Amino acid sequence: MATTLQEAYKENPLDLQHILPIDFHSVQKVPDSHLWPKINNFPSNVDEKTPNVPIIDLLAPNVVELIGHACKTWGVFQVVNHGFSSKLLDEVESQARRLFALPAEQKVRVLRSAGGATGYGAARITPFFSKFMWHEGFTIMGSPLDHARELWPHDYQYFCSDVMENYQKEMKALAYQLWLLILKYLEASQEDLNSELIGALQLNSYPCCPNPNHAIGLAPHTDSLFLTILHQTSNTKGLQFLKQGHGWTSISPVSDNALIINVGDLLHILSNGEFPTVYHRVLVNQTKHRVSLAYFYGPPADSLVVPLISSKDNIGVVVPRYRSLTVKEYISLKAKHLEKAFSLIRF
Repeated sequence: MATTLQEAYKENPLDLQHILPIDFHSVQKVPDSHLWPKINNFPSNVDEKTPNVPIIDLLAPNVVELIGHACKTWGVFQVVNHGFSSKLLDEVESQARRLFALPAEQKVRVLRSAGGATGYGAARITPFFSKFMWHEGFTIMGSPLDHARELWPHDYQYFCSDVMENYQKEMKALAYQLWLLILKYLEASQEDLNSELIGALQLNSYPCCPNPNHAIGLAPHTDSLFLTILHQTSNTKGLQFLKQGHGWTSISPVSDNALIINVGDLLHILSNGEFPTVYHRVLVNQTKHRVSLAYFYGPPADSLVVPLISSKDNIGVVVPRYRSLTVKEYISLKAKHLEKAFSLIRF
């Protein structure tokens, strides 16, 4: 994954103002730079009952059909009975909070470089918006050893090998399991892609906000790769998906260790548009510091993504909706154009 993101972002470096978060510990009110127009926290159609995001038991005998239907109709779903350790989820949350609780001058030691993909910093979508977001993040690809040594020179081992590296290993196994189920629904196989998928871990922090109605944790966006697996910690609401006909729909875990899965841009392309890539955003809270853990799963930089023409689409003549392109090319397009990237590759 380092090659996927590093190579693409290296060609689209960011200015320091779009990388360095403000010191959230020191602000008493939302500065003008982070002050958005009033955020609408409710569904746009409040007369209709807010729909429920699908909840899928991975031990269900018809799990392939359930996941395929959820990807096709929602682009997002929750999974339970995934076999992931609750203890490990708690440990990762604890270590993430430990990191974000550090003083700003300590976190800046591991600031993401202008063209880099790992380390501490603001969301990469920052340059596309006139206001800044109430968010700080830390991206890990593989071992975070070098960064952890900078943060905790004498106490870095537990953060690295005992927690973050183990979490990535377990997440990759779960992502691969989900991936095979999705491919089965699409009547494809891993051999069709001819590449091993890899992942990246994003720790997200949304500090308590003095004016949550005029600030936003993450502005509306889609994820770039195939899949995102999200753990929302401490059962604090904040994540919303844009559901057609209902506006912004909040999603809360059905249990402490339920995980949220959403379709990314490259899976939308691979499915030839059958699976929607969903816009989502994150709201902030006045009294609760929200932390989330996002695992992004996708192919290496030089992999070619070719839309699949499924036999499920055999009504008439089916043609690709998007041109084939490499992962690096798509990520570079999105780094320059954000959501307009699709229009540049659509037939």
